[in-house]
Amino acid sequence: MMSHPVPDARRERWLLLTLAGVQFTHILDFMIMMPLGPQLTRIFGIDNAAFGLLVSAYTLSAGVSGLAASLYVDRFDRRRLLLVLYALFALATLACALAPGYQSLLLARVAAGLFGGVLSTLSQTIVADVVPFERRGAAMGIVMSSFSLATVAGVPLGLWLANALGWHAPFWSLALVCALLWVLAWRTLPALGQHLQGQSDKPMWHNLWSVLREPAHWRAFGLSALMMFAGFTVIPYITLYNTQNVGLTEAQIPWIYLCGGAATLVSARWVGRLSDRVGKQRMFFHVALWVSLPLMATTLLPRVPLWGVLLVSTSFFLLMNARMIPGMALISAAVRPDKRGTFMAVNGAVQSASMGAAAFVGGLIIGRDMAGQLTHYWVAGLVGVGASLAAAALSRTLVLHGGGTQK
Repeated sequence: MMSHPVPDARRERWLLLTLAGVQFTHILDFMIMMPLGPQLTRIFGIDNAAFGLLVSAYTLSAGVSGLAASLYVDRFDRRRLLLVLYALFALATLACALAPGYQSLLLARVAAGLFGGVLSTLSQTIVADVVPFERRGAAMGIVMSSFSLATVAGVPLGLWLANALGWHAPFWSLALVCALLWVLAWRTLPALGQHLQGQSDKPMWHNLWSVLREPAHWRAFGLSALMMFAGFTVIPYITLYNTQNVGLTEAQIPWIYLCGGAATLVSARWVGRLSDRVGKQRMFFHVALWVSLPLMATTLLPRVPLWGVLLVSTSFFLLMNARMIPGMALISAAVRPDKRGTFMAVNGAVQSASMGAAAFVGGLIIGRDMAGQLTHYWVAGLVGVGASLAAAALSRTLVLHGGGTQK
């Protein structure tokens, strides 16, 4: 198996923390837009559809860039490519902070998605290159804890800055954090170019075609799409449902992100180690079944106190994250190392497209009554449950590189 070993455990830990930081800024850049909705629609004088375009512009451009990256990502040293793309992502985030109006902000969001989507793919590829499969669950747990940190700290802090200093402030702060992390990445990332052997004499489309023609890869892409679809039929509408139907105030909404993020942050490394110990396919299968309970509960909540909402929402976030850790470890092992960058780039595009499609389908299902409350949210939940159950079944058919199916 081709790999790029890191010299010692200490440097591996710094590398994983650096990649987690890169993921944190990419995820927060995407997540911070959704809770800024009331402020941006008021300041720009735009309707919900125009604001929705601001949110989806990031995801859609990330999907396009993922497909484009599949043509070149395995033709460059991974360290050099990450540094270049992260610098461009930081500049795009700075452009968001400098945007004077709606149109310029929309263009900046497209640019941020173009570079951010590839960064996520590249980070996961580096983890798969550097860390042996036997320890990859724990490594993915460290890197993917960035989602929890973005939820528990990034979103509430970003909202506080926006309320105190205006909507530009979160993007100024994020651009500064990107600059600091770029320096850390420059110092900690080793050269990662062993996959380049024999690449220069192949056509640019060779790796993409070799990835797409493998039926086993399509099963992995299907698993990835179903994982994202299961959550995003419900997640974009959690705030609306809890304010309109459950009766929470806007001031109480950050508690959902704070508690859910804290739970996943604490549990991420434990989930990663448990996945390595009991088997990643077994872990994923069982969590994909259990997540159906809080997913449906989220869409059926009556008017309950805040603690009742937090009990359900925290369980939902925790199990969703616990499913992603072994899931991504499995997907990264479904391809040979020399094609992994191309494979993960396509996978990133599949994930972005699936998130956008799920949000769109959820929007078609969910309606509003005369009082402004959401209707048929539970139907969107059922669609998500169906996708999660299908993902559980599909995970058992994956063939992992170098070892057949993992028991």
